[in-house]
Amino acid sequence: MKDFAQRYALHNEVHARPPEIMSPPLAITHFVMLADAAQQDSSRAHLAELLRDHHLPPPEAQASHLRMDFGAFRLRWELHTEFVTYTILQPLDEAWVSRQELPKAMAAVPQAWLAKLPGECLCSMHLWVLTAGQAQRREMVREHLREDMLVGSTVLDGQAEFFTDMALHPDGFSRALVFTESGLKNLSARRLGRLVQRLLEIETYRMVALLGLPTARAAATLLTRGEAELASLAQAIRTAQSEQEPELLDRLSHLAGEVESHYASTHSRFSASNAYFGLVNRRITDIAEARLEGLQTIRDFMDRRLTPAMNTCDWARRRQQALSERISRMSNLLRTRVEIEHQQSSQALLAAMNKRQDLQLKLQRTVEGLSVAAITYYLVGLIAYLAKGASALGWPLSPETSSALAVPLVALSVWWSLRKLHQKITQSHI
Repeated sequence: MKDFAQRYALHNEVHARPPEIMSPPLAITHFVMLADAAQQDSSRAHLAELLRDHHLPPPEAQASHLRMDFGAFRLRWELHTEFVTYTILQPLDEAWVSRQELPKAMAAVPQAWLAKLPGECLCSMHLWVLTAGQAQRREMVREHLREDMLVGSTVLDGQAEFFTDMALHPDGFSRALVFTESGLKNLSARRLGRLVQRLLEIETYRMVALLGLPTARAAATLLTRGEAELASLAQAIRTAQSEQEPELLDRLSHLAGEVESHYASTHSRFSASNAYFGLVNRRITDIAEARLEGLQTIRDFMDRRLTPAMNTCDWARRRQQALSERISRMSNLLRTRVEIEHQQSSQALLAAMNKRQDLQLKLQRTVEGLSVAAITYYLVGLIAYLAKGASALGWPLSPETSSALAVPLVALSVWWSLRKLHQKITQSHI
């Protein structure tokens, strides 16, 4: 059998981004870098440079995912449609409990290499997976997170606890804590890896979904101006005279082009934001969180803070579509009105042309009658000369009598000849 060229790539797609196998204690640093096509290629080359410095094989030319163990840390690199993620994982020893400040995984990576990540940083997050008792967990949460913005819940049906404040700290990073064991049910290393991956994806997709919000706010200005212009055009069209309609149609076409151009430039952004928002909700469902007394859950936070922003994007998209449809309806109405007036003008013009043709026909018939008389007159004159000459040769009738008898015959012959000529010309133009 001949295999489809993409068979193996499609088959292995479901295994493209498997979760890490994780065991606490663990420090994680996560970066999301916005990158265009050129920057994504640079990202792959930048990763190859780090691997080369550690005597590791470079990524494949078309690789979109890579996991590599550097000894002191593990690195997970993922290439997405419009961004690149770097996840650094550093195992911790038991001495972390005695430290006042939790170690950060990014410290294990060469800082010069980290400072040159291609693209623009959209999201940076420190996450720690720890084992601690109830009292120690509360103390660490108070020490490392802002209590006034604290979000927390049990996840995976009570097998772990998750805390974050959804805030940027002075170092420019957000923070999150995941606690396992010590009174909680045992959590397998693979399932813990899936949990951490989903938590990181919630933060990643939340930020990427919010990229549509500035676009929606910027679109509001254009939409407000476009709606005001459309209302003004509607009023002008209602009272416009026929000579003003071409100018109104030109203004309406210009407005339609402007709105459609803006719609085309923002539609993909709004669609992407809606898709990422759906992923955020799905990942929240996947972690199976339950409420901790006195704290709002991730679902509560997203419903109160992220959902309104996504509704703003959806409102801008629907407003764009509604404005485009209204402009289209008004354009069709104005074009129909102009076409009807053109048809009426054409009918009036045709009626005038028909009237002129009737006048021309009557004039032609009059001219034909005069032509018959004139030709008859000249032909009878010739016959009179012939009759005078014939009288000298013995013609029995006088020239006057001969001319009088020739008049009806000549007139009838001339009329009949002109009639046939007229019919022949008319048939040749049908």
